[in-house]
Parts: sequence; structure tokens; C-alpha cells
Amino acid sequence: MRQYVVVLWAVVNLTWVFFYIKSTIKGDTKPNRVTWLMRSIAPLIASVAAFSDWVRRAVLPVFMSGFAPLLVFISSFFNKKSYRKLWKFDYICGFFSLLALILWYITKNPMIAIVFAIISDWSAALPTILKSLKDPKSESAIAFITWFFNAFTSFFAIKSFWFSEIAFPLYLCVVNVLLITIILRWKSKK
Repeated sequence: MRQYVVVLWAVVNLTWVFFYIKSTIKGDTKPNRVTWLMRSIAPLIASVAAFSDWVRRAVLPVFMSGFAPLLVFISSFFNKKSYRKLWKFDYICGFFSLLALILWYITKNPMIAIVFAIISDWSAALPTILKSLKDPKSESAIAFITWFFNAFTSFFAIKSFWFSEIAFPLYLCVVNVLLITIILRWKSKK
């Protein structure tokens, strides 16, 4: 029964990401393209790595944590107002995110892949964290709330507490709580 929670929440996650995409297409939300592209790649790689280490249902939330940002990244091209100018720092973070992915590829080890996927995702999330601190109105907390619950559902499907099963979902919970807190707290102050 618990594993069905994972599937149900994946459907909910996909539904709610469309609200974020709609806001992006309207130009109300301005996603950082470096963040959303790189945040799609790292979880997708972590999903492949976990799947290769025989993790099955518990990997669905991690997969959705990559698939949904990919949809957001693509949607940011539909409206010029939904694009935020990238700065040097964004490119540096993107470089480190990409470097972590290359290091994962070189190692071919699922455990190391997950560590590098976390480093990659953090490097990708950092521009949005800083952007949200400076301009909280440019982000919508709903996506991060949804992705927190999506990652949290992994724990319903965990059969054994292997590093490959818990590391990336735990990281995703932490980074999404951080983003939710920043967006809601700073929005209420401004």
C-alpha cells in the first residue's frame, strides 16, 4: 500500500508543476534556466544510478524531481518575460553542476554517482536560492512545496535504508524546505 503513495504523489506532482509552468508562460514566474536545466539532469542521473543499483519504486520521486524541472526549463522559452537574465555566477554554478556530472560519468559507481548528483543539483539550485533571496516575487513556492512532498514519498517505498535509496530523496527534502522557507519568508517581508 505504501508504494502506491509514491505513484499517487508522482501524479499530483506532475499536476501541480503545470501550475508553475502556467505561471512561467504567463511571465509571472521567472525561472533561472541554469537552475532548471541542471536540476533536471542531476535527478535523472541519480534515478538511473539508483535503478542500476536495483532500487525500484523509491526512485520514482527522484525521477519526477528531474522530469518536472525539465518541463519548467522548456516552458521558460515560451514567453520572453519568463526569462531571467543569467549572470556570471549562474554560469559558474552551471559549470560546477556539469563538472559533478562529468565526474560521476568517469567513476561509473552508483554510490559516487549519487554523491555527484547531489553536488550537481546543489550547484544548480544555488542561483535560484540567491535569486529568491533578492527577488522572492520572481518565484512560486508551490513548485517547491510539491517537490518536497514528492521527494518525501520516497520514504514510503524504501525497503532497506541503503545510501542509494535515501541519499538523494533526503537531500531533495532539505533543499526544497530551504527554498520554500526563503520564498515564503522573504515574500512576507517585502
